[in-house]
Amino acid sequence: MNWLIWRQHRAGFWTLLAITTLTVTWLVYQRADLIHQLTVHGWPHSSSEKWLPGVHVQRFQLVSYGLGFVPVVLGVFLGAPLLAGDLENGTAKLVTSQTVTPGRWLATKLGISALVVIVCTAALSIAFGRWWGPVKNEPTVLGWSDGSAFDNTGPVPVALALFTVVSAAAIGMLLRRTLISMVVAFAFAVIVQIVWHYQRLNLGHVVTITTHEGVGPGAPRPQLPEAALEIDQSLLSGSGQTYGWGTCAHETSQKVCTQKYDLVGWSVDYLPISQMTSMQWFGASILFVLTAAVTLLIFIRGRKRIV
Repeated sequence: MNWLIWRQHRAGFWTLLAITTLTVTWLVYQRADLIHQLTVHGWPHSSSEKWLPGVHVQRFQLVSYGLGFVPVVLGVFLGAPLLAGDLENGTAKLVTSQTVTPGRWLATKLGISALVVIVCTAALSIAFGRWWGPVKNEPTVLGWSDGSAFDNTGPVPVALALFTVVSAAAIGMLLRRTLISMVVAFAFAVIVQIVWHYQRLNLGHVVTITTHEGVGPGAPRPQLPEAALEIDQSLLSGSGQTYGWGTCAHETSQKVCTQKYDLVGWSVDYLPISQMTSMQWFGASILFVLTAAVTLLIFIRGRKRIV
């Protein structure tokens, strides 16, 4: 059965593996070139102002943008036709009429496809992460909380791609037509990306830092850790209540505003870069659970009606 499924989808599998191999090789070369450029400019013992000119920021942005489409492409061209194609042309009926059970056919189909997806996306994640690693604390290259870095490193690309492919396979199983399944899978993959984009920062635990040295022009602002992402900034009163940073905009003077609201300092909410790994694994675990749920639905549906 394993040989049959691989033989049936060998063109797509080999194409995916070949593209991944070429991309990983290119990323490895880019990392070596980056290390050379940084070393020439004094990295890591000099300040970022000295070695930053040696970083090709646009190259990072373009590559990360391209890698962001990987889950969508895999869902449309691998996941959607995976079951829909066999259901549409009658191959599923032929296979299940033999000694092979529908459950084994589904398990082999999904298992081999998932293995290829995991291997390819994990390789891309590791290669891109190693390339970006030396400059990860420099937000002008790639912000760690943005999808360009967060979604292309660690377990996130694997989890996103796997969930999209399995969900697309479920869509194909329900619609039973390859073309319409690919269209619906594309729309679904885009929706997943949008929802993930707006929920990404909710995966972390917001940290608050405050000052109690006044709010006037000479008052110091809270100093955030390196590469921290500022979420919100507020005025802090003596009672601990916070006010929007524009509270004093319509007051007659800063002194009047300070006395009126008893302002004693600033309060800043932020996410440190140290939470990036935990946020990625938390988000990936949610996607893995959703993937398992969709897989279970596929098997339940397959046992009841597969052809």
